[in-house]
Amino acid sequence: MNASALIHNDAGQYLLHLRDDVPGIWEPGAWSLLGGGREAQDRSLEETVRRELREEAGLDLPDLEPFAVEEAHGDDGATLSIAIFAGRWNGDPADLALAEGVMLAWFAPEVLTRLRISPTTVDLVKRHAARAGRAAGLASGGTGLLGAPRPLTTQPPTPRGTVPNIIGVHLYLEDADGRVLLGLRHPNSAYAPSMHHFLAGHCERESAVACVVREAHEEAGLVIDPGDVELAHVVHLVDAPGDTPRMQVVFRARSWSGTPEVREPDKCVGWRFWNPEDLPEQVVPYTRVAINGIRAGRLYTELGWT
Repeated sequence: MNASALIHNDAGQYLLHLRDDVPGIWEPGAWSLLGGGREAQDRSLEETVRRELREEAGLDLPDLEPFAVEEAHGDDGATLSIAIFAGRWNGDPADLALAEGVMLAWFAPEVLTRLRISPTTVDLVKRHAARAGRAAGLASGGTGLLGAPRPLTTQPPTPRGTVPNIIGVHLYLEDADGRVLLGLRHPNSAYAPSMHHFLAGHCERESAVACVVREAHEEAGLVIDPGDVELAHVVHLVDAPGDTPRMQVVFRARSWSGTPEVREPDKCVGWRFWNPEDLPEQVVPYTRVAINGIRAGRLYTELGWT
């Protein structure tokens, strides 16, 4: 039997683990919960999940409570029972020492259906969110509970105007002919599969300019001097009512060295410079908006707000 951790924060988000996309493992290339199989030294399934959290992410939660027992089904028809333990944590996933998989990230329940993720995991998160009072209108309940869990304390509403926003950093590059660099994302990418997009990433413990310089080298082998980076455009967007707002910051590099090459093939399958008047049809919408804004000389665009 396996054990997994349903980790949530005070913002109502859930911590998910992007698994390696390699054959022979459970749910390759998908977002899932942290956890694993019980080993001989584990005296209980709670010990199992605590050990897995330490081994996979260096994470030690003070409180874990049994929430449910789920039946997972693999592509080979195998069925696996998984004990789910719920726990609260408010840290930054970027600070964790991830030993397995690609990355950890927070997600609100309403965006999970846009990810490559098991429907049973989506249902599990929504059931927990409903019990916690974080997702009005979602149906609570479910079968196989390990006893009724204690109600989670409902957090006071976030003060008006202080909703956290996700910050994305992007690179706008033009070649000598005025063509714009875009990458074709992997068809199994968790975000925007088979779409063209800027070279982009999220800040770690660094400035936004340092982030875009680092991402340019890690993703495409480009070398950029921070002094050659300038702000080109900002898109403040929300994908749908109730979704987490995102501030997409686009920087332009006036000069760089190197030829774009694929260094993260699990995310991007190719780089190409495109005529901005003849972009491919499959472009991430806010990427297209940013390119149009830059060409029009605008610094700021809002998208999706009502």
